[in-house]
Formats: sequence, C-alpha cells, structure tokens
Amino acid sequence: MHNSLEVLLDSLIQTRIESLYGELIKNNFSYNQFSSERNLYFKQLHEGVPENIQKTLFLYDDAELSVQAILEREIYLQGFKDALHLHNELHITLD
Repeated sequence: MHNSLEVLLDSLIQTRIESLYGELIKNNFSYNQFSSERNLYFKQLHEGVPENIQKTLFLYDDAELSVQAILEREIYLQGFKDALHLHNELHITLD
C-alpha cells in the first residue's frame, strides 16, 4: 500500500511541478529573465573552457539539475504533509 501511494504521489507531484513551470514561463517575467541569463552564462562558460573540461561542465549542470529536481519534489511533498497536518489540527480543534 505504501509503495503504491508513493508512486501515485510522485506522479501527482511531477504533474503539478510541470504545471507550475508552465505557469512561470507564461506569467513570471523575473523567472524568464533569470532563466535566460542562466542559459547565456552556461553557454559562455561552455565556450570559454577548454575542451577537456566541457564534459565536466555538462556533468556539473546535469548533477545540479538532478539536485534541483529532488529538492522540488521534497519541498512539494513536505508542503502537502504540512497541509494535511494543518487540516487535521484544525479539524480536531473545531470538533
């Protein structure tokens, strides 16, 4: 039961995060600006480092994106747990 709940939550979290990113891209100027700057800086770094270090730079970027994905999932999951806890506390208090 626990594993199936975790799989369901993972799917829901992934869908929600993708939806939030879509909203950010459409509606948040600052997000778009920083994202464009980040891409530009990464391109400049890639072009400026020697060829033997370029693979390391890509591996670093990949690792950074993986860490970010884990962090996003954990933050979202903790927010969900906090909301459930708050709901339960309010429900107990109001009864």
